[in-house]
Amino acid sequence: MKKRNLLTILFFSATLLFSCKDKKGKDVDAVPAYNSEANIPPQSPSQVLDNLKVVPIEHATTVLEWNGVTIYVDPTGGAKAFEGQNEPNLLLITDIHGDHLNVETLQELNTDNVAIVVPQAVADQLPEAFHPQLKILNNGETAALEGIKIEAIPMYNLREEAKDFHVKGRGNGYVLTLGDERVYFSGDTEDIPEMRNLQNIDKAFVCMNLPYTMTVENAASAVLDFKPAEVYPYHYRGRPDVSDVSKFKELVNAGNADIEVVQLDWYPNEEY
Repeated sequence: MKKRNLLTILFFSATLLFSCKDKKGKDVDAVPAYNSEANIPPQSPSQVLDNLKVVPIEHATTVLEWNGVTIYVDPTGGAKAFEGQNEPNLLLITDIHGDHLNVETLQELNTDNVAIVVPQAVADQLPEAFHPQLKILNNGETAALEGIKIEAIPMYNLREEAKDFHVKGRGNGYVLTLGDERVYFSGDTEDIPEMRNLQNIDKAFVCMNLPYTMTVENAASAVLDFKPAEVYPYHYRGRPDVSDVSKFKELVNAGNADIEVVQLDWYPNEEY
C-alpha cells in the first residue's frame, strides 16, 4: 500500500478541523448514509486523494480529475448531472446497458474532439457522428490517451441465472494508470478470476448489486484477493434492494484491516 504524501495527510487533518466547503465557500452538508443502518462515517460528496479528485455522480457515473485531465466514466443523466463539473477530456464507457451508455447524455455534453473509449459492442450502438472519436478497446487491449494508460479488463457474470445480463467479452472494466496510481473500475461484473488476479491497484471501484452483478460477500472476497489500497463500493442499487455497504466494509476490514473502504454518496437524489 502506497504511503500517502504530506499533502494528503494535511488534507485529511484539515477535514477534522473545518467543515467541508463547496466551490462558492458554502458549507456542504454531510452525505447521508444510504440507509439508517449503514454506520459509515459521513464523507464529502467528492474526495481529493493524492493528485486525484473523485466525484460520484450517480450509480456508475463518475467524474475523475487528474493532472488537469477530466475523465467521465459511464456518463448518464444528461448535461444537468454534470453541472459544475469541468468539461471532459476523456470518456470511458463500460457496457451497452442504459446505466452505462446513454446516447442522449453524450449528445448533450460538449464532447467535440474528446476521445471516447468503448468496447466494440458499445461502438456498434453509437450514432455515426461519434465514430471518429471512438477508441475501441476489447478485453485485454490497452491504449494511451491524455497521458493515461488504459487497460480493458473483462467484466461478466458467473451465475447461471445471470449469465445473459453480461456475457464475457462484451463489456469492459478499466484500469487507469494515473502517474504512479492504478485505478480500477469494475463495470458490471461478478467476482471473476480476472478481477481476483489484479495487481498493484491503488483505488478500486467495485460494483455489488443483485440480480445484475454480485453479492457484497462475493465483492468483499474478490477485494481481499487483489488487495487494493482503497476500495470504493459503487453501483450498489439493485432491484428491489440496495446492497448492504456497511456489511461489505465489515467483511473487507475483518479480512484485511489495511484496505480502506471509502463510501461516497452515489445516490444523491434518493433516500434509503
